[in-house]
Amino acid sequence: MSPQELAAKVGETIGTSEWVEVTQEKINQFADATGDHQFIHVNEEAAKMTPFGGTIAHGFLTLSLIPMLRAKSDCPRPDGVKMGVNYGGNKVRFLAPVRSGKRVRGHFKLLELVEKRPGQWQETMETTIEIEGEDKPALIAEWMSQFFV
Repeated sequence: MSPQELAAKVGETIGTSEWVEVTQEKINQFADATGDHQFIHVNEEAAKMTPFGGTIAHGFLTLSLIPMLRAKSDCPRPDGVKMGVNYGGNKVRFLAPVRSGKRVRGHFKLLELVEKRPGQWQETMETTIEIEGEDKPALIAEWMSQFFV
């Protein structure tokens, strides 16, 4: 599909990802990578005593799953993309914790797609990360990225 054809889908939910498990190992690796070793993320015994009842993923870990969930989704892909980059977020809200061992998936609604320069497209996507079996999503983010054709 051309970028112009994709732009015609503005306002539509354009895809849903596969389910992905957020393991304790992934949480620990994120803690090591970021230096955020708060006990609610990495100390299973201490975290049991909190209202969460166990360890939870970092909010930024959940946010960082957006590109991977998008890649594992059925979202249409524009033809001829040479490269894509994250551009930033307009809004991010962490609504519910992702407990270790839970599965999440992304839902993607295209809010805007504009050509900034010839061959450089900027999209704004509303991404909702659902937690399997829970009423509230983990997060809702209005995320921007750019791709080059």
